[in-house]
Amino acid sequence: MGEAAWIETYRGMVYPWQCDHQGHLTTMHYLGMFDQAGWHLLSRLGLGPEQLANQGRGFVDVKDTLEYLAEQRVGSLILVASALRKVGGTSLTLAHRMTNAATGQLAARCEMVAVHFDLEARTKLPLPDDLRPRLLAHVVPADA
Repeated sequence: MGEAAWIETYRGMVYPWQCDHQGHLTTMHYLGMFDQAGWHLLSRLGLGPEQLANQGRGFVDVKDTLEYLAEQRVGSLILVASALRKVGGTSLTLAHRMTNAATGQLAARCEMVAVHFDLEARTKLPLPDDLRPRLLAHVVPADA
């Protein structure tokens, strides 16, 4: 992954079972797609689930902010691009943009705050000092 870039982290299609009684993609599936995108971004940053688990670490979302911009219905082809927005003492802020691949229309945006987590003690952990410079090099400014 190049430094400070939005990358594709999810690609899929809206299926009937992902829609509610009103015929559009339901909230739980938007969040699920963004959650999967987040793990792909973390993996590209060298923080994949297997690597983290081998070290007894993980990430847990503590805040998810979603903005729905355009209805997505059955058959919509979905793309999500993601970027690292902020590196804190114990957390990372990830940003996601969902677009309709056929129309190019921005469908939704999501920002997730994920806390670095000790899998055994079930408590937050500081981000390792040796990891911070590498992560900071990937931060995409808010206006990008």
